[in-house]
Amino acid sequence: MLKSIMKKIVPRRIYSELLALVKKNLKPVHWGNLRRTSPFSTLFGFDRGKPIDRYYIENFLQKHSSDICGRVLEIGDPEYSLRYGGDRIAISEVLHAKAGNPQATLVGDLETGQGLSNDSYDCMILTQTFNVIYNLPAAISHSYASLKPYGVLLATIPGISQVSRYDMDRWGDYWRFTDASARRLFGDVFGEKNVVVEVYGNVLTACAFLLGLAATELKPEEMDTRDPNYQVTITVRAQKPG
Repeated sequence: MLKSIMKKIVPRRIYSELLALVKKNLKPVHWGNLRRTSPFSTLFGFDRGKPIDRYYIENFLQKHSSDICGRVLEIGDPEYSLRYGGDRIAISEVLHAKAGNPQATLVGDLETGQGLSNDSYDCMILTQTFNVIYNLPAAISHSYASLKPYGVLLATIPGISQVSRYDMDRWGDYWRFTDASARRLFGDVFGEKNVVVEVYGNVLTACAFLLGLAATELKPEEMDTRDPNYQVTITVRAQKPG
């Protein structure tokens, strides 16, 4: 708006000189070894330490660890169930999309509901799962149906992120989200008042994550600063009504 006003009231020659002066006095950016077209890691930073998104995911699960109890379902392996549920867990189940995973107790599909039973789980932990499912409304609906009354879904979904090549080559990596899309998607199924959505990340952690840096390469205060305009990880706590 200021530029528009200046164009109207300042002669063209003077305006051009002023604009050139402003540009000349802008502080230069020193890129250093960040001036690159390939990341430091193509594995989300796993090979450098704890990935930035995992830092956020684990903070979220720790915050809601009291929800992880009774009969719990997790995707892929039971790591987070056992770490954050401990002796509150009565039965630990692991869902995998294809046969051959030795840690899986169920082979099934959230998109179709195959392998799942209704009203079965006190808690479901679905980290970075919904982005690799094409039919999101169906997957959320089947998750809802699988929970017992008052059961809790703890889900994390990516915002700013590279493509997961592992998932892309096996079943697909389809979606990236914002807090607005998460509220609508899960609110349409669980009811708006039963869904709490939070966002984690800022411009620094977003850039670092895309470059494949690890959480340990940033300061705690840099990791914990939240800017809703740079959503690296989005978390969802959704509770099935009684």
